[in-house]
Amino acid sequence: MGLAVIIYILLLIIFGLIAFSILQLKLAGIKVKDFWSFIQANQMLDKLYAFSKQYKKMSPQEQIIFLSEAEKVFSAFDKIPDMVWEDEYRKYSEVVDAYKNIRLDRWSKSNESIK
Repeated sequence: MGLAVIIYILLLIIFGLIAFSILQLKLAGIKVKDFWSFIQANQMLDKLYAFSKQYKKMSPQEQIIFLSEAEKVFSAFDKIPDMVWEDEYRKYSEVVDAYKNIRLDRWSKSNESIK
């Protein structure tokens, strides 16, 4: 009987914390789905950051994958207020720079092939 009461109280506390977290997200104007996407994108940002250091050595196929994954990360980060992810700004800006450089290189190569 005593163990059941303790488990019930712990479950009640866990559900209360989850509800409180969701309420805080709603008050901040963030959808739970968008926040979950942001968490996943934050993990992907770490991987893209590592690849952004060596973008010049990427094959064309790797560049395409980098570009598509970076666009997903950008989309997820755009839905979240800047103050939430300001600690990751340096990584984000380096991935953006690599993204721009890859796009520029691919654009210039496609223009050269047209001439």
